[in-house]
Amino acid sequence: MNYIPQTKEEQKELLCSVGIEDVRELFDCIPKKARLKALPDLKPAMTEPELIEYFGKLASKNRPAGLCPSFLGAGVYDHYVPAVIDHVLSRQEFYTAYTPYQPEISQGTLTAIFEYQTMICRLTGLDVSNAGLYDSAMAAAETMLMAAGATKRNKIYVAKSVNPELSKVLETYAQFKEIKIEYLPYGKDGKVKIRDFSDGACVIVQSPNFFGVIEDIEKVSAKAHEGKALSAVCADPLSLALLKTPGEAGADIAFGETQSLGLKMSFGGPYCGYMAVREALMRKMPGRIVGQTVDTEGRRAFVLTLQAREQHIRREKATSNICSNQALCALANTVYLSLLGPEGLCDAASQSAQKAAYLCDKLCKTGKFEKVFTGHFFREFAVRCKGASPAKLNSAARKAGFVGGYELKKSFPELSDCLLLAVTEKRTRAEIDEFAERMARV
Repeated sequence: MNYIPQTKEEQKELLCSVGIEDVRELFDCIPKKARLKALPDLKPAMTEPELIEYFGKLASKNRPAGLCPSFLGAGVYDHYVPAVIDHVLSRQEFYTAYTPYQPEISQGTLTAIFEYQTMICRLTGLDVSNAGLYDSAMAAAETMLMAAGATKRNKIYVAKSVNPELSKVLETYAQFKEIKIEYLPYGKDGKVKIRDFSDGACVIVQSPNFFGVIEDIEKVSAKAHEGKALSAVCADPLSLALLKTPGEAGADIAFGETQSLGLKMSFGGPYCGYMAVREALMRKMPGRIVGQTVDTEGRRAFVLTLQAREQHIRREKATSNICSNQALCALANTVYLSLLGPEGLCDAASQSAQKAAYLCDKLCKTGKFEKVFTGHFFREFAVRCKGASPAKLNSAARKAGFVGGYELKKSFPELSDCLLLAVTEKRTRAEIDEFAERMARV
């Protein structure tokens, strides 16, 4: 809000209503050593026009996102977000809605969630989808817990090529649930090395993985099932417009991040995690599921069908402690998928894949870069920098007005001279050509 009206009389009335005389009493719980001894040396108060002018000049120092072509991915991507998404999200019936406990007054929100679940099922090729997971990291943790509970095993196999942020969250949850995690190495092709999984609850693989390489989910799933383990795939939903769905490839669980479906990068969130499973796991799935039914007059209606969360069932029997609602982000995904349709989604995915391949080829032809992995990739790829260091290349990119790639040494010490680059459908040929030329000069 640009203006918050509150008179001194109103402030006094508010303080009296909670039984205090001074606003500082609200902060008595904060240790005195952590409080400011004196107010900071601020400039004198400005008039409203002066304040607007001041912040305008401050904001002008920022470079608009559209003028900084980004080649940074590593889990968050600069995809096109149609303007109509913000318009729909800002409608008060969606923007102010919380968990739709009362179906008689929540049909709009329940309908939107039902459509979201339907679209996720179509994308993943699996039977049931939920709604309500915070992000892909939370979805990964819930997948691990669900698999351990379903198989009565306490060992999880995780591909080392999974997003390292997801792996950290898995480790955090595992240590308190007495679950052992064993990481699976990747080969020269960038794909996970398959082994025997007969003592595991599930195998978690990301495809396309953190390096952008497309995994062979069919082989992983077959080997997992051979050992009576579950197969779980962290899949970017945009890639599923082109690739075989996790369901078709034999996976039991698909989860991931829906940021690529109409959510802005927004400095890292909020995003939305999705999860879809085969019917046999439906009652062990966390979050909530919206189902279709009829009301007393036979009209089509929607309700929260399954919701085995701690708010609705005794804590020790709850499948999850997810208690918030990501329906607004899920609505953005639903609007995006509805606008693009199957053909538009395929176009966005294929453009991302083709433009990434174009940049990779262009960089390698300079002789200063080489592909790290031989496997096929989608939207993202890793290159070894044979001339300048990744840090120096990124610095040069910033000076030229580009956002460079992800320096892999941050998460993979063995790839200290490698850079991870991503290309989406938003990048033009001119941008890609200029970026490649700039990198070749460093």
